[in-house]
Amino acid sequence: MAPFGRAQDAPRADLPELAVEGPEETAASLRRLEALDRTRLEGAMRLAGLAEPGPPIQVLLAPEGSSLARRAPAWVAGYATGPYGPVVLFPARAASYPYDSLEELVQHEVAHVLIDRAAGGRPVPRWFHEGVAMVAGEAWGLEDRTRFGLAMVRTGEYPLARIDRLFAGGGADAARGYAISGAFVGWLLRRHGPELTGEVLAGLRDGAEFDTAFRRAAGESLAAAEEAFWNRQTLWHRWVPLVTSSTVLWIAITLLALATIRRRRARTAALEARWAALDGSVPGGPPPQPEPPTTAPPDADPRAEPSRWDERVH
Repeated sequence: MAPFGRAQDAPRADLPELAVEGPEETAASLRRLEALDRTRLEGAMRLAGLAEPGPPIQVLLAPEGSSLARRAPAWVAGYATGPYGPVVLFPARAASYPYDSLEELVQHEVAHVLIDRAAGGRPVPRWFHEGVAMVAGEAWGLEDRTRFGLAMVRTGEYPLARIDRLFAGGGADAARGYAISGAFVGWLLRRHGPELTGEVLAGLRDGAEFDTAFRRAAGESLAAAEEAFWNRQTLWHRWVPLVTSSTVLWIAITLLALATIRRRRARTAALEARWAALDGSVPGGPPPQPEPPTTAPPDADPRAEPSRWDERVH
């Protein structure tokens, strides 16, 4: 087991302490996480509204072929198991949307743990969970905006109440769920200020229902905020098709999406090449699975043989 953070840095009490472990096949990935600057977790702490991070968070690295990997759908890159359970990561699947790297993946999953802690273990809507984690992980960028634009052209407004169904569907549906959730939470923070999410979670911790906690923190109902958000987005959605043909629009958006994804993969390959030069091996194990992962907890497969990694999450 190794502490999470730079070895030369003194531990900071205001940042989460992580203990990362895994079998020998994940040694290169473990060393990458040991070298990660822990200040990257400051954003998650601020958005969760936490002054103290709580007890250390355990992170388990599971290689392809392990019991945990066999039980997880191919599009799952990692998942958190509540405010005090371990985080499970599959390093070989890390460089797929909405992440660029293993570092962004662990940052995202740690944010989920902190959100649950800030809410006192109370239920948090999935769109809010994922949207805050994406903002905390600083993952919102050109690819996210492109995916959100595609979702707008394809489906128009998508009610928050139905977003959980997107995450349950996995694959492309889950990617749309990430894009919409990240767009909405980012807009909420610009509209109401960076303290909003922490205040909502504090309201949950105090026993309020989510809609009530949101109204108290935002000064408006969730329904009103959602309507304002979609009204702003549909201005683009309604007028762009009027000034260009649908065929040209789809070609332009598709080319933009492909260029963005190619650029992200190039950055990821360059990062892994640098690690390979330092470590003598390509970190992360086997290549990522073909479909984009999400962080939805996988369904248990009763046929899978238990292992010590399975035991750690039960």
